Amino acid sequence: MRDKVFYPSHILSRYIKYYWTCTHDSDALEVMYPTGCLEFCIDITNGDTIRHRGNRSIIVPRMEVLGHWTLPTSATIKKGNTCLITRFHPYAGFLFFPNQVSDFTNESIDLCNIFSKESTRFYHRLMEQPLLEQKVKVLEAFLMDRLARNSKGQEKIALVEELCDSICRNSQPFNIERLAAEFRFSERYIQKLFLNYVGITPGSFFAVQRFNRSLELVRSANMSLTNIAYECGYYDQAHFIKEFKSYTGMTPSQIAGNSVNG
Repeated sequence: MRDKVFYPSHILSRYIKYYWTCTHDSDALEVMYPTGCLEFCIDITNGDTIRHRGNRSIIVPRMEVLGHWTLPTSATIKKGNTCLITRFHPYAGFLFFPNQVSDFTNESIDLCNIFSKESTRFYHRLMEQPLLEQKVKVLEAFLMDRLARNSKGQEKIALVEELCDSICRNSQPFNIERLAAEFRFSERYIQKLFLNYVGITPGSFFAVQRFNRSLELVRSANMSLTNIAYECGYYDQAHFIKEFKSYTGMTPSQIAGNSVNG
């Protein structure tokens, strides 16, 4: 469950949606949902978490960069575990890490494998802070420093932001030709931009946005699956269920049942 939300400073607000903590009151096997955003997750309670994705199970690093995923994913989480999570805007995660963003797709990358000694110093500074608000300030300082080192990358962000916004606004089935015509770039160039700076193809990005709209309706609205399917732009109910299950390993009805029970 989401406990506390902190919003970034003015300078970082264009790039970061928010920071939030997630604490579990009991042991849990939690289904995770694709967000369409890169996330930076820090375990601040030293509680081992095991993530299950496809046929793999891994112990989650204390500090991980969590990319997009296209496979059903869940996590075994211990009681009392708390994570401090940074959720970047879809177009902005590339500014803070040297890797191509697609390197993180379907992966959980240990920050120590990216920054080595710098990440260790950062983690010790963060964990020395007694209050959560102080930890967030240390996190902000780290991210500000990473942003300052990537002034060249900031030149590309306006275009990638506009492309993402255009896809999010469009409820019609995704059409790369239409997007290319709107922005007067080649389809190949747009595909390359998304892989480099978002981490997935524009078609996959659209599908994740559509999935999240459908997930919200499944959990909160008293609508039939057929109506949700058409509301979110799926071809039909069968298409909706197939794509929903490809992300979660569960049907919309199973998720709705868990929401009621939970």
